[in-house]
Amino acid sequence: MKQNDRTKIGTRVSLISIVINLVLSFAKFIFGFLGHSAALISDGVHSASDVVSSIIVIIGIRLSGKKADTHHQYGHERIECVASIILSQLLFLTGLGIGYTGIKAIFWEPEASIQIPAFITLIMAFVSIVIKELMYQFTKFYAKKINSSALMADAWHHRSDALSSVASLIGIFFARMGYVKMDSISSAVISIFIIKVAYDIFKDSIDKMIDESCSKEEIKKLTSSIMETKGVYRLDDLKSRKFGNRAYIDIEISCDGNLKLYEAHSIAEKVHAKIEKEFPDIKHCMVHVNPISKLKN
Repeated sequence: MKQNDRTKIGTRVSLISIVINLVLSFAKFIFGFLGHSAALISDGVHSASDVVSSIIVIIGIRLSGKKADTHHQYGHERIECVASIILSQLLFLTGLGIGYTGIKAIFWEPEASIQIPAFITLIMAFVSIVIKELMYQFTKFYAKKINSSALMADAWHHRSDALSSVASLIGIFFARMGYVKMDSISSAVISIFIIKVAYDIFKDSIDKMIDESCSKEEIKKLTSSIMETKGVYRLDDLKSRKFGNRAYIDIEISCDGNLKLYEAHSIAEKVHAKIEKEFPDIKHCMVHVNPISKLKN
């Protein structure tokens, strides 16, 4: 997929997320305040943070799509990892804030002062679960399609919001049954979901920033493709490193040592072209040829 198309898709998906999250967070705030539900208000804060995260994703995808220049000769793909790291920190702080508010209400707020959530808050929590799960599936589909770590991070942000809405639904239900502090307990539980997602996004982004290798499954497919190339006798070495949403590959192959230089070079070129054609996520591969003096029959 061309980088320009990738940027357009990522931007469009994020803009859709922004619009939906603005409406959803506003509805949660309104019904949370009017319906006296701390859990739903906390859920609204989470949805509002989705708006900021989607803006960060748009910026990250657009900047990572810039062409290589004199000062950045390998491109700008890692900017997307930086965007994901910023997003994870935003999620972490949001989780801490919601957790603090929930724990404070559980231990220091008298039950007599806690108002029972209205029935409308229960409906709002259910609607939120449905919408956020659909948004997760929608965003995840396009994140995989364009191989975007930032967009995938945003997808998991939607899933964490759906899970937090489940916690809201449970808390509101039991609060209406007479267990008034369950609403605040749900608010605290929501914070755990958010912090866990923040950690997962942060770890994934850091792995890509420090040249994590491709997965064993990817290496297996690469090895098979290389060995299918005519003239390749043996694969001596294969190193890989992630570069944002792309990867660099260094390959050493063995060929007949009696071949002429241009013949050996032609085999290396075939391996190079085959890899970059079959594996679009690989930005570039370097192929080195080792001579074998005598091939076995």
